[in-house]
Amino acid sequence: MTFLDFILGHYAYWFTMALLAIGLYAMMMKKNLVKKLIGMTIFQVAVIIFYISSSVKWGGTVPILESADIEKVHEGVVQSISTAHYINPLPHTLMLTAIVVGVATTGVAFALVISIYKRYKTLNESELLERMNKENDNDSDN
Repeated sequence: MTFLDFILGHYAYWFTMALLAIGLYAMMMKKNLVKKLIGMTIFQVAVIIFYISSSVKWGGTVPILESADIEKVHEGVVQSISTAHYINPLPHTLMLTAIVVGVATTGVAFALVISIYKRYKTLNESELLERMNKENDNDSDN
């Protein structure tokens, strides 16, 4: 196996690392709250892609036995069924749940951003912190 084969053979992981880096950069470096939320969503998608790509088995099939296979086991023709050819459905199921949680989290986050904008008239993080500190100072003076 050459280095180029190694690189091309793991393209899903390279793509995942690129998405993780983009999402983390957006969350940490951007000052606009909407851009931070977009970065969070990209990061969530990268984690989901990582789990799905790590659970893929090339040439695998769904873990459903056909009636002919079940009859062979009951008749004693086949003593055991090899699980090496079947895909584990658990990571896929968990990632479906993660997608639903991610959509709900994003919806709540955007609702909070809208309420922050209505109250402080800005989405810039530094301006927002400045206005919040000013509001807290005014409240403590009263």
